[in-house]
Amino acid sequence: MQSGAWVAVDWGTSNLRAWALDGDGSVIGTASSDKGMGKLTPDAFPGALTETIGQLGLANAPDEVLICGMAGARQGWLEAPYLEAPTDLKDLAAGAVHPEMAGGLRVSILPGVCQRHGSDDVMRGEETQLLGLAAISPDYSGLVCMPGTHSKWAKVSGTKIESFSTAMTGEMFDLLKTHSVLRHSLQGDLTTADRDDGFVYGASKGLEHPENLIGQLFAARASALLSGRSSAWCAGYLSGLLIGSEIAGNRSKIGYDPVPLIGSHNLCALYARVLGMTGASSRIVNVTDVMLAGLKAARTGIAGV
Repeated sequence: MQSGAWVAVDWGTSNLRAWALDGDGSVIGTASSDKGMGKLTPDAFPGALTETIGQLGLANAPDEVLICGMAGARQGWLEAPYLEAPTDLKDLAAGAVHPEMAGGLRVSILPGVCQRHGSDDVMRGEETQLLGLAAISPDYSGLVCMPGTHSKWAKVSGTKIESFSTAMTGEMFDLLKTHSVLRHSLQGDLTTADRDDGFVYGASKGLEHPENLIGQLFAARASALLSGRSSAWCAGYLSGLLIGSEIAGNRSKIGYDPVPLIGSHNLCALYARVLGMTGASSRIVNVTDVMLAGLKAARTGIAGV
């Protein structure tokens, strides 16, 4: 059993993750919970946090918690108003809000970032990862891709986020797989070897003609009916088509440096493969590493730290 100097929390829509860190920033305990923002009312957040902290295995209760993500959303614990891009992510701490918590525990919730010029957009949680990327790779300037349910593409220069966009690629895949006519072609084993062939074929179609995405989706159904394509092939095709179209839409923004990819390793590997098909290079960055680096960097700006 160890005492933690403070607790870092990434509170998402579906889950939350917590890390206990000592005074040197070393992780001395981890915990997770399925009590994400989407399952809680505002009055339930303190209890969920207390329960998760209790799983960290600390000898003494911490007196400081720093949270990023959906706990600060309008539907969350306490809304943390967005910083507006372009902005310097060094200012995240200045925008933190501080909900009341029993027992003298000091809780700070970091804001997200919004964009009003060009195209309205928002992010919560990813901005902390971008701050962490700046801490790990302080000289990087260029495009960052953050694959996920709602993928983010951000143009950054050090700690400054200049602009960003969101692609609902992961959610679209799930909706089409579950609720569209394409579901009839995705009912079998989706893990067979020919899924890779379908992925490459779909990615090439998405890269070549992203403007025809809507028209090309139905090929997943037609290929099963006319060419006997397996469920795995069709799933690969759909995934590749969506990712290829997404990357094609951002191709003009990609520079010469490898594009950092922040997200689950398996998903980032798919994006890296399709980026390679365009001639671009990329590098996968560990999402936990940048999340913790971002929370540590933001903490230096919290009053009293």
